[in-house]
Amino acid sequence: SGVNNSSVLYLPREISVSTWEEILCSTQQVIAGLEALRGENRTLLDSMQETLQSQTSSESGSLEQEKTNIILESLERIELGLGEAQVMMALSAHLGSLEAEKQKLRAQVRRLCQENQWLRDELARAQQQLQEREQEVVTLEEQNRHLQFMSSIRKYDHEEPPMEDKDSNSGKESLDDLFPSEEEEQSHMSQPHSSAAAAAQQGGYEIPARLRTLHNLVIQYASQGRYEVAVPLCKQALEDLEKSSGHSHPDVATMLNILALVYRDQNKYKEAANLLNDALAIREKTLGMDHPAVAATLNNLAVLYGKRGKYKEAEPLCKRALEIREKVLGTDHPDVAKQLNNLALLCQNQGKYQEVEQYYERALHIYQSQLGPDDANVAKTKNNLASCYLKQGKYRQAEALYKEILTRAHEKEFGSVEGEVNFLYTVI
Repeated sequence: SGVNNSSVLYLPREISVSTWEEILCSTQQVIAGLEALRGENRTLLDSMQETLQSQTSSESGSLEQEKTNIILESLERIELGLGEAQVMMALSAHLGSLEAEKQKLRAQVRRLCQENQWLRDELARAQQQLQEREQEVVTLEEQNRHLQFMSSIRKYDHEEPPMEDKDSNSGKESLDDLFPSEEEEQSHMSQPHSSAAAAAQQGGYEIPARLRTLHNLVIQYASQGRYEVAVPLCKQALEDLEKSSGHSHPDVATMLNILALVYRDQNKYKEAANLLNDALAIREKTLGMDHPAVAATLNNLAVLYGKRGKYKEAEPLCKRALEIREKVLGTDHPDVAKQLNNLALLCQNQGKYQEVEQYYERALHIYQSQLGPDDANVAKTKNNLASCYLKQGKYRQAEALYKEILTRAHEKEFGSVEGEVNFLYTVI
């Protein structure tokens, strides 16, 4: 009977199943059958050993011994089969966990693809709106220039009373005049091929395109007053950059500058100052003390101090930014002239008119030599210098500059009509 039981060990070589679940179910059934068969063989082995001990005949004893050996071989095969079945079950569990992880990763990929598509759509809408706004700005600027010119011409139709000094509070230049459009940082972000950006690239660092795109998106949200969207977007980007690149990285400094601009628009000057000082330290450490990006951060700090009326604190920052630009770009670069204009307005708010004249005259020389006499910056600088003359009571110098501005505007608008312009001057 022991020989007959051992024949159960030989399982079919092919299992007709079509799915992995059916294979697992069959394996579990095989394990149960093998465990039952192992129990039966052990019971039979114990019985055979007892019989072998009780018998004395050598012939019958050898037969029982042979049966016992067969049963032992059967038990070894059963144990081997159980071991292989358990390996299959463990492998099945491992493959199941891998499949679950695979499904989880697929779900994450689908979610990221959806988020990416949403961001692409949002960026496309933002770029379209930006183009529309830029076209509107160009139209409005053209209309504004025309209206300003017509207004300046009408001034000569009747005599105006002498200019009087305004009250002490109006003596300070507005911050919008001091730093017209935050051109430093934003122009670097939105115009990657500008001269300042080229200098930054030569210095070994160029602002990544993704940060320029993020900056444009944040500026759009901020211009719409959607700070609840702009601020978390900046903070999340800053956190991701710090995790991937570390805190002391130029990209982190760029992101700190962007967030500081948003805080400054919200009048959160303390938070903005902390971020700008942190960005300045990072850029000085990673890019060098004389890098154009350091000059941009210094100028942003000067903007911040200017908004708070701290002109004395802003002046040395602006001077250092000027020194960096002169060293990197050259003394006759238009960006140097922009910085000279900013510095002149800071000094004008402090009553340092002699220095103001020097800065304006130098900026005017740069604009005329580099951009030509018809550039808008030439007229703006002349107007600022004339305003400085008026504050000092130098009316003849101011009048001469205003005449130059009007003559150039008249020639640009209507062509050269010397007799008519001289007639206007004669009426004055």
